[in-house]
Amino acid sequence: MKIVSTYITLENLRFHAHHGALPQERVTGGDFVVTVRVKCDIGRAAETDNVADTINYAELYRVVSEEMNVPSALLEHVAGRIGRRILTEFGRAEQAQVCITKRNPPMGADCDGAMVELTFNK
Repeated sequence: MKIVSTYITLENLRFHAHHGALPQERVTGGDFVVTVRVKCDIGRAAETDNVADTINYAELYRVVSEEMNVPSALLEHVAGRIGRRILTEFGRAEQAQVCITKRNPPMGADCDGAMVELTFNK
């Protein structure tokens, strides 16, 4: 049996952060949900049971958390920073998909949120 593709996903990470184009959003902050999916070669870890053969979830979370703590006007900018750091800092990463949802965006709509999704290839 052969593994054909492998991914690490951190799903629905919740943050209170200070992103937004409106000045008040940068002051009071808002609630955000982030999902990252990283295509990477972790087939060896499936055999060895060694964390050195995969991407450490905690380290991946650290990158997301650090970037979410840097205020930005646009979610696109935050997602861009997260995706670039993942591909730079994790040698096993081949592709990174970053989805950020702003809960309760200030646009007068009754919705669960506004989301951006960026996919990066090495």
